[in-house]
Amino acid sequence: MNTTDLIFGSIMESGAITGAAFIAATICSLAIGCFIAFMYTIKNNYSKSYIITLALLPAIVQVVIMLVNGNIGAGVAVAGAFSLIRFRSAPGTGKEITSIFLAMAVGLATGMGYIGIATIFAVIITLANLILSNLSFTGKGIEEKTLKITIPESLDFEGVFDDIFARFTSKADLEEVRTTGMGSLYKLTYNIVLRQNASTKAMIDEIRQRNGNLEITCSRPVMVKAEEL
Repeated sequence: MNTTDLIFGSIMESGAITGAAFIAATICSLAIGCFIAFMYTIKNNYSKSYIITLALLPAIVQVVIMLVNGNIGAGVAVAGAFSLIRFRSAPGTGKEITSIFLAMAVGLATGMGYIGIATIFAVIITLANLILSNLSFTGKGIEEKTLKITIPESLDFEGVFDDIFARFTSKADLEEVRTTGMGSLYKLTYNIVLRQNASTKAMIDEIRQRNGNLEITCSRPVMVKAEEL
């Protein structure tokens, strides 16, 4: 067997699953999954549960592919089950969805025994993602921020800050409204894009005059990096 066959060939002979092949595929899936998860933590916002998902997903998909190997009916059923996951999951960013598909692709490859292909593919895609993330595109300088405003329950939040946003932002979308303080306060979450040379302090000062000097937070859109279990 030449070097090319060793790299791009399958470790399963004639499609048969052996104990050695299963263990080798599982270990490689976990190793590649941890590599994908580690690469995602570089210059990306993430949650603990999402990183764990990326690390384990290739191994899970690999086992499923091995179990349905050659069984068309089982394969169709599994495809339907995977499609339902989308409707039970919170929407994610483009990078998150790309990483999920990468982890699934790696699981498909290792599940069919193509360890070399899975490894090379994961390295190429993660490096390409890292490089592209550092390139400058036409959208440079347009940065979204998360603005959280606390207001009293007596204040009608619908349109109350529209004139302020019109002067300081080019985009202001209300993403979330929730109550706090036993229902005596509202917390509004906006995704905003500040106009060029707009002053964040001036905008916040005007909002403070309208919300009764309650808490205001303006930050980059981030996810919590550690979640309480």
